[in-house]
Amino acid sequence: MDVAEWDERYRSHDHLWSVTPNLFVADRLSGMAPGRGLDLAAGEGRNAIWLASLGWEMTAVDFSEVAISKGKAQSEAVDFVVADVRTWETEQSFDLVLIAYLHLVPGDYEAIVRRARDWLAPGGELFLIGHDVSNPTDGWGGPQYPELLWDVSEVLGWLDGLVIVEAEVVNRPVDTDEGRKYARDTLVRARAA
Repeated sequence: MDVAEWDERYRSHDHLWSVTPNLFVADRLSGMAPGRGLDLAAGEGRNAIWLASLGWEMTAVDFSEVAISKGKAQSEAVDFVVADVRTWETEQSFDLVLIAYLHLVPGDYEAIVRRARDWLAPGGELFLIGHDVSNPTDGWGGPQYPELLWDVSEVLGWLDGLVIVEAEVVNRPVDTDEGRKYARDTLVRARAA
């Protein structure tokens, strides 16, 4: 994970990702009462910006200064922070912590998920969505390195003390030059008691 490489990726596109929120973020969170939210590894902030438009008080953290600059240009309603999510800390608690498509070696990812769990306010939700370990063989696109992909049962092992709301592999439609394909994602939602 090289910040210079990610800065260049963000610099080379108007929007590296879409400006609309992730399909599952929009579907699952659209009816949730707004509160204080945190988007870790937010990139250009598409999910945080959308949540802020619904009344959420959002903080978006990413280590790419280019991505954060693009996010700031799109919305003044989000508190954008340039920081590495592997080391970033906060004293705040959140009603929602979102981690979308953060793919790190398992030890780093587990540490981030465990810290995120500890930042939840009572009743707060941890929302995790990322490329599933089955995607390279049964899905389309995304990273092709199994050690960086998510596994529902592995992620659930890091969520002791939380109430599991949803934990499954979901198919995400992707329109390609060859027609519609489906990526396989791990989706886990858990709430603090």
